[in-house]
Amino acid sequence: MKLLIANRGEIALRIIRAARKLGLPSIAVYSEADKTALHVQEADEAYLLGPAPSAESYLNQKKILAIAKQAKAKLIHPGYGFLSENASFAKACEKEKITFIGPSSKTISLLGNKFKAKQLAKKCKVPILSDSSTEIKTIKELHTYCKNIKFPILLKAVDGGGGKGIRIVNKASETESAFKLASSEAQTAFNNPKIYIEPYLKKARHIEIQVIADTKGNIVPLGERECSIQRRFQKLIEETPSPFMTATLRSEMEKAAVALFRASNYVNAGTVEFLVDPKKNFFFLEVNTRLQVEHPITEMVYNIDLVAEQIQIALGKRLSILKKPRAKGHAMELRLCAEDPDNNFYPSTGTIDYLEEPVDKNLRLDSSLFLNMTVTHHYDSLLAKCISWGKTRKEVLQQLKKALSDFHISGIATNIPFFKQLLSHPSFKEGEVDTQFLDQVFTQKEKKEQATPFQAALSALLHHLKKETTTSFKDKETKLTKWQTKNRVHNELQSRNWKKAFSG
Repeated sequence: MKLLIANRGEIALRIIRAARKLGLPSIAVYSEADKTALHVQEADEAYLLGPAPSAESYLNQKKILAIAKQAKAKLIHPGYGFLSENASFAKACEKEKITFIGPSSKTISLLGNKFKAKQLAKKCKVPILSDSSTEIKTIKELHTYCKNIKFPILLKAVDGGGGKGIRIVNKASETESAFKLASSEAQTAFNNPKIYIEPYLKKARHIEIQVIADTKGNIVPLGERECSIQRRFQKLIEETPSPFMTATLRSEMEKAAVALFRASNYVNAGTVEFLVDPKKNFFFLEVNTRLQVEHPITEMVYNIDLVAEQIQIALGKRLSILKKPRAKGHAMELRLCAEDPDNNFYPSTGTIDYLEEPVDKNLRLDSSLFLNMTVTHHYDSLLAKCISWGKTRKEVLQQLKKALSDFHISGIATNIPFFKQLLSHPSFKEGEVDTQFLDQVFTQKEKKEQATPFQAALSALLHHLKKETTTSFKDKETKLTKWQTKNRVHNELQSRNWKKAFSG
């Protein structure tokens, strides 16, 4: 029985390896931009989807299904992103009698719509932030609704996820511009411009519960993951267990998550996300009806292969665990992305001409990186996930710091220097963070002394030198690689910028 992976990058590789473990042949699909990608090389078969743009390749439902039928694939794993939470794609798979590895199209339709999911949570007596039952379609409706509410608020896309279609509104005068931006982004990302409103919870922690369920009625929660370190509503670091968690709170949140799974007839792996206030009151946020980017930390702490479990469930088999296993140790994941911290995290593109990856017995690297790989603007900037397990959180932090020091990439900018500074921040080391933590750090940076004309000139000179040293070369006499030469200047730049941002 063949399994087609309707995705790319590190998650496609992760699924291929799980399929191989279960003795299932794997089929890769790829765009023209990904013809040399690792998932194409590792799969048993590979088929071209089309041009680089996602709409013409990884989002092309008809082409993916046509390839699946041509290759005689009986299973499709969507990974995360792209079509993973697309109810119409799941329904199309059902119609073609191809098993979609995930919940049913009906369940995705119910929980993928945040508005409907919120109503279900209320019915299940799961705490929610607001009883709002209003979908906002026009600016006029928004102005009418905002007359009787307190600010700040969040405008959120009814469909989708991944931090898209969300805007914070601190006062009434900001509502119109925020609505236009959120609605436009929602239309582009999810083909639905509808927005709903919920209160903006300050000093909140973002904590999610991993759950897995089979067709036999078994539902098992697998603890929490904390995802409070975010930038622009995008998660950067995840860890388990949360340093904020108590046994009582964990039990209550797991019961709430299981109740939602049972009420929605959920089958396969999924995640229920919550916001938790400083007094440890939790509120339902949304359900991600797919495998999460951060699933490896749960696997490491509970010694379970979530992707293999997903496949087995899709084949009608019972969960390998019928009750929650005992958690062991601590795990943390860093999302390494092609983006430039010195340029407001602007996406970085180019060709990787030097690569040295860290190796450690307690380190897991889910990566799609390879030498001479071309990083384009067409897809998400995620390159690799650096995951560490240890007996304690302190041990994990030490291992990750070493891993980042041993991780060298040249040819593109990455957020590795940013993580080096963040892991050493006193508040982060103590686990004293919330979803606003990075915003506060950046604000502190901006309020610091303004650069003098001399400092500005020096910074410009260093930036020029940095650009000059990006030309690929290797000095035969000194044996200096491009990375070694470039980083004499590049590390100085990163150090100056991020030590300022994270100093006190």
